[in-house]
Amino acid sequence: MMKRFWIVLTVMLPTFIEILDTTINNVALRHIQGDMSAGTDESTWVITSYLVANAVVIPMAGWLSRVFGRKNYLIFSIGLFTFASFLCGISWNLSSLIFFRILQGIGGGGLQPISQSVLLESFPKHQYGKAMAIYGMGIILAPIFGPMIGGWIADNFSWRWIYYINIPIGVLSILMTYLVIEDPPYLKREKLKIDYPGIILLSFGIGCLQIVLDKGEREDWFDSNFIVTLSIVSIVSLICFVWWELKKAEHPVVNLKLFKDKNFFFGNMVMFFTFVNLFGSIILLPLYLQNLMGYTAFLAGLVLGPAGLVQLLAFPISGKIADRLNPKIPLAFGILMCAYSTYLMSLFNLQADFWSFVYPRAVLALGMAFVITPLAVLTVAYVPKEKMQDATPLSAVIRNIGGSVGTAIVTTIVSQRSQFHQFRLVENLTPYDISYQLALDKLNEYLSVRSFLSPEAVIYRELIRQANSIAFNEAFWILSVAMISMLLTLLFLKRPIFKKGGATDAIH
Repeated sequence: MMKRFWIVLTVMLPTFIEILDTTINNVALRHIQGDMSAGTDESTWVITSYLVANAVVIPMAGWLSRVFGRKNYLIFSIGLFTFASFLCGISWNLSSLIFFRILQGIGGGGLQPISQSVLLESFPKHQYGKAMAIYGMGIILAPIFGPMIGGWIADNFSWRWIYYINIPIGVLSILMTYLVIEDPPYLKREKLKIDYPGIILLSFGIGCLQIVLDKGEREDWFDSNFIVTLSIVSIVSLICFVWWELKKAEHPVVNLKLFKDKNFFFGNMVMFFTFVNLFGSIILLPLYLQNLMGYTAFLAGLVLGPAGLVQLLAFPISGKIADRLNPKIPLAFGILMCAYSTYLMSLFNLQADFWSFVYPRAVLALGMAFVITPLAVLTVAYVPKEKMQDATPLSAVIRNIGGSVGTAIVTTIVSQRSQFHQFRLVENLTPYDISYQLALDKLNEYLSVRSFLSPEAVIYRELIRQANSIAFNEAFWILSVAMISMLLTLLFLKRPIFKKGGATDAIH
């Protein structure tokens, strides 16, 4: 039992800090931009470069573990991530920072999936719920605390410290991995023929896809030749990659045959839409609070605070329930809670008080706890332990792409629908509208002694707020509908019956 505790602590450290690093940069970007004298489009490559490198490496993590040995590869990944963090902190211009972020992404790519596979192998199958409750706290709490920690560091110190804080944790993690983690006999190093075509096709396919998702809205999607070109390259590369891996590769870099398992296939589908919902709402809520409600970054962070507390309490409960009951029951509850929370967010208005924002976010936190744990149990229920290091990278890359898709979808909806609603609302602001004229006269009388602004400017500014608010509501509503549709997948997931001896039976 004590050994298992140290294994859990060892694998959670790199997992938490790697996921934290994907979100901590967002709030510090304007500080980096000012210090490096960079434009907005240039500075966003600090985030994109990491995401692309990370997305390319994650699906290859299982194959790399077999080639180099899982323990060796995990230590190398933590070491590269830590060293690259130091280099990011001392970077002298934007180009050097982007290059070092690529190195950091390569190092970080193996941390999530390998840590998850080690964790699952440390627990018997009938305790997978407990294992995934622990892991779920890391992958859910990190995106919540990332913006809060990043904003506090950037405001009170230098943005460089968002990278320096990785160094002591990374060194400790390397030491603990060396002392605690051991490779089981069936995961010893193998001499494999390198799948060069698979690596190249995967790199182009996933890399271009990540750039499209990250830059698409800013580049106006398919009105941009850049986005169109990358989309074509991504689609062709991924189609060729699937064909090559399934038909031609002697030692595939990614084990796509795992998707023949219905639980693994549909479980990852639900995970994809869960992270669309999670990241979509995480992006939208702070924007709504700061841009429309006038909240400071600190107050916006406080709205997210109770959600972290809810999850700390809910994850252990969901783990116990998933181990003792049919995991499909807590999963259905979690899906309903996630959908309900984003539905509540779709009802936001510009007169809402602080607790009107806290409550839906807390409900979403509860829902996520009851989705992540039982879903993970169902997804890997019929994956043999010797295949776990191939399964967890696939799940990790699907989670990450889901988050990127969610971000791209909601930002595009808000951008385009706010313009639509602005156009429709302006139609009523005419000299022939009696209500508008009366409001204009009263506002003119009020502002004549209190402000230099014209009444038309004040009304138009409020119109833009209202148009944006409606667009946000629509984006939240779409997230809610997409999430609740995942209830249908429960029909295809098989309930696992775990025997303490290690065997697994299945019933529908």
